[in-house]
Amino acid sequence: MAGHEQDTGRGGVTGQGEDDREVPGRRLRRPGFVRPHPRSPQERSRRRRRPRFEVTYEVPDDSKKHVAALKKALRANEDLILATDYDREGEAIAYHVASLLGVDPGQAKRVTFTEITRDAILEAFQRPREIDLKLFDAQEARRVLDRLVGYKISPLLWRRVQPGLSAGRVQSVALRLIVEREREIRGFTAVEYWSVDARLTPEGQDRPFLARLVSVPEGRIASSPDKKGVLLSTEAEAATHVDRLREADYRVAKVESKERKEGPRPPFKTSTLQQEAARKLGFGARKTMTLAQRLYEGVDLPGEGTVGLITYMRTDSLTIADAALREIAELVRTEFGGEYALSEPRRFKTRSRNAQEAHEAIRPTSALRTPDRVAAALDRDQLRLYTLIWQRTVATQMAQARFNQVGVDIDATTGTARYRLRATGRTMIFDGHLRVYSEGRDDGPDEEGESRLPELAADQLLALLEVLPEQHFTQPPPRFTEASLVKTLEELGIGRPSTYASIISTIQDRGYVRLEDRRFFPNDV
Repeated sequence: MAGHEQDTGRGGVTGQGEDDREVPGRRLRRPGFVRPHPRSPQERSRRRRRPRFEVTYEVPDDSKKHVAALKKALRANEDLILATDYDREGEAIAYHVASLLGVDPGQAKRVTFTEITRDAILEAFQRPREIDLKLFDAQEARRVLDRLVGYKISPLLWRRVQPGLSAGRVQSVALRLIVEREREIRGFTAVEYWSVDARLTPEGQDRPFLARLVSVPEGRIASSPDKKGVLLSTEAEAATHVDRLREADYRVAKVESKERKEGPRPPFKTSTLQQEAARKLGFGARKTMTLAQRLYEGVDLPGEGTVGLITYMRTDSLTIADAALREIAELVRTEFGGEYALSEPRRFKTRSRNAQEAHEAIRPTSALRTPDRVAAALDRDQLRLYTLIWQRTVATQMAQARFNQVGVDIDATTGTARYRLRATGRTMIFDGHLRVYSEGRDDGPDEEGESRLPELAADQLLALLEVLPEQHFTQPPPRFTEASLVKTLEELGIGRPSTYASIISTIQDRGYVRLEDRRFFPNDV
């Protein structure tokens, strides 16, 4: 049996059940229960330096019938096998279920797997283990900390601010990030600076391109006020060089060309799915997880019945099952050609120190179920999210994209003064994984973008078409989007894949923050 914990207010924690689970000899609806946490942690020792807490558990009245049904089912069978998730929450649920059914948690049979495939499940059942009591202790400690924070601060907010507000170990930190960012923005002072571009073309040709001024006689140009070098702070300072550049002679000093390769992004985990769905589809974290839940639970497909379309959507793992890798490789070879296929599967490792990797990455349960094949069974938003997951997953097993990266240094001389300009560009040689998927950006497309340069050679003379000075101002740090907030929370080790959406929803539902143009603004409460 398996379950996921869910808060039920001050009464504690219960399990959440959406599907049927098999109990040997009988089929039972998975009961929505595990033993809740206490109404308040009781401090048994008043020692100042090292307080100790003793936790008492209760079974809610509405869950007692489920406990009785499970005890009855267990009496008719030889073994209790606990196959809850391979993480802290899953270990705690297994511990509580064993205890409630009168089985010593130290002797209970525990099976775990990180991918929901036939081979992985069979292997897990052949090698049961004991419940990891250290992992259970870790989960219990986190739950007690949640209560210590929430039980003490929330009532204070009710009394001092207004009823209905809440504080928490995670939500309060997320709110603080937004507020601190707002303070940075309000305290920011913009600084003026200028850049200068020259529009050039090879002599005798009409192949214009842009080159950026990077060096003046006084030294290298600072690209922004926080960089070292000569800063063009005012229009007058820029104008001095602009006048000289209009009279200068231009010559190619050096051309550098090299091939650059670009690999695909890893498959989705919860945080990156939420980030990318926000960037590319405009979905909030809550909507993304609701749609993903529906895709996971399954849809009716002609000839197949009810089929789950994606793997479990609350995960911090980047692992893809071996069978799925083989299927994707065959799909790539068949649909896109051998030049797009890999000789060996590409595997990714998570960089997060807090990752538990209890599940696979989020992927289609079968890459052969292309978006076109399942489109008739899905609504518009479900299809858009499924397409995003399918494309990202398939791209992970495709060849690298290849580009020809070109850098051109240009000398501009006038009298004894010498200026240096630089032009860069790249040309795609082979699209590789980009044929299927390219990652979105929080702030829109790159301003420099991809540019094509004419064929140039050292000592080639260039003709000036115009000089283009441009005014800039330094920008404050951007307000958080849902995507960037989730990314920051993950980088700081705050929250879990199962909580990102609820964190963002809670701070909005309580009126602490509001979304305007996809950016978070704190409210005065």
